[in-house]
Amino acid sequence: MTPRIGRYPLSRRRFIQGVSIAALAAACGRGGNGGQAEPQTPSGAAPSPVFSEPATQLSGDLRLLMWSHFVPVHDEWFDDFATEWGEQVGVNVTVDHIDVTGIPARISSEISAGEGHDLIQFIATLSQFEPSVQSMNDLMDEATSRFGDQLELCQKSTFNPTTENFYAYAPAWSPDPGDYRKSLWEQVDLPDGPSTWDELLEGGAKIFSEQDVQMGLGLSQEIDSNMYARALIWSYGGAVQDENEAVTLMSDDTIAAVEYAKELFDAAMTQEVFAWNPASNNEGLISGELSYILNSISAWRTAQESIPDIAKDIYFVTALEGPKAKMAAQHVMYNWIAPKHSTNFDAAQEFMLHYTANLANVAYQSKMYDFPGFPDQVPQLDGWLDEDPFVIEGDDATKLQPLKTALDWSTNLGHPGPANPAIGEINGTFVLPNMLARVARGRQDAEQSVEQAHQECEEIFTKWRNEGLVGGA
Repeated sequence: MTPRIGRYPLSRRRFIQGVSIAALAAACGRGGNGGQAEPQTPSGAAPSPVFSEPATQLSGDLRLLMWSHFVPVHDEWFDDFATEWGEQVGVNVTVDHIDVTGIPARISSEISAGEGHDLIQFIATLSQFEPSVQSMNDLMDEATSRFGDQLELCQKSTFNPTTENFYAYAPAWSPDPGDYRKSLWEQVDLPDGPSTWDELLEGGAKIFSEQDVQMGLGLSQEIDSNMYARALIWSYGGAVQDENEAVTLMSDDTIAAVEYAKELFDAAMTQEVFAWNPASNNEGLISGELSYILNSISAWRTAQESIPDIAKDIYFVTALEGPKAKMAAQHVMYNWIAPKHSTNFDAAQEFMLHYTANLANVAYQSKMYDFPGFPDQVPQLDGWLDEDPFVIEGDDATKLQPLKTALDWSTNLGHPGPANPAIGEINGTFVLPNMLARVARGRQDAEQSVEQAHQECEEIFTKWRNEGLVGGA
């Protein structure tokens, strides 16, 4: 997901890890300054920051733990933003960033130790930690009164209807469009990219056979593979659970989706996808080795600064339409939790309100990666998507326009139900990509693999029901 490391141009059969983006640009034969574009100068000024005095006197320390953002300049802005707020209100704020894959284990270790950070941010549901975190109900009441209605997408990712508890706070999120190389898809008569799963299969197979460029949909134990599996299953009419939190994975619709994934793998992908990490699809797209990935806009943003010729060729499509639906999971959900060991929960809540009041800056400083969970706070968003403030010379300033409809085709993990603790564990243990991978590898047929995954889901749901944290039967 995060293109921090690039690669040399490679054969489609082998990826070489660990090469910097700068080296990649040089290897691609760019002239002048190694193919790097001039630093992006936004066409408009950043929104002015907003500050309100906290409701109570604050003091002490506030320790934040965050994933390293997929648009790195965001972290530079955020660290200053957080510490400056602390100076204004009398709180010593410190911010630690670690790789996104390390956050869940870090949360578990801090909860086990009973000490650590006061406020932690992750990109997917953290519902499995509900018994060990502070309730955000009061914060949600205050946020709604100040900022208007929160998106249902965000509420379903943070609210447990069984316990009537907001275990997390999600003021922002990111869509998960398809990223495709226009020049490759033009050669298979789809210049605007695929719009359906059938077109993805037909066009992707032709690109692989005729242009020697494979597809980039992971089948491994990482977050993007999770998102691919969910989008595909939903589009075929399947789901892990229904709206009443009963497990429904075993169905003809899910079996058909898994059979499609096998066909797509055989026609357009190679064995590398079974060992991918969250950066692999971004790296492959930037290096010119992939025709299509399901991801955010971060690879394109990195390519704008490092390999502008590639960036100009990357475009975006909405969720692909399947036999039953046109749907994708949110790519990132900004779930903030405060473990029960937090020693400064008052300051944590006040900081969250300050962050939410400045969602326009959050969106801008992330270069349109972060979308608001309280849309009234960013009235500029559609204008920025119509004409990208960070466009580089020669690129298309309108290519983010497909994201204007993101709410029409984006949903929460656990759809059509909530992102309950069982869904959180299923996501964290990669039940769905494992289900697809077993069939793609030829180890099980689709029905066998779905039946196994369904049983795994039932066991997880039963465990959480027995703890009183999941509804249904």
